[in-house]
Amino acid sequence: MLKIPELAMPKSQRVTTIYSGKRNVWTNYEEAKAYFLELMMSTDGEEHGRAECVYIQLMNGLDECSDE
Repeated sequence: MLKIPELAMPKSQRVTTIYSGKRNVWTNYEEAKAYFLELMMSTDGEEHGRAECVYIQLMNGLDECSDE
């Protein structure tokens, strides 16, 4: 058992997203989540699904999120 629970450890603010073949490195998790939430809400069809995929991965705390 760890002395400090994993959930209590500080999470890195750096995240990499891959969306429509473009790789972006974000230095702030919250900015990335806000961007993909707005993108998801303002699009429909296939583009909405790809943005939603990245957003869900961001919500789960992954360090690299992809629309594939």
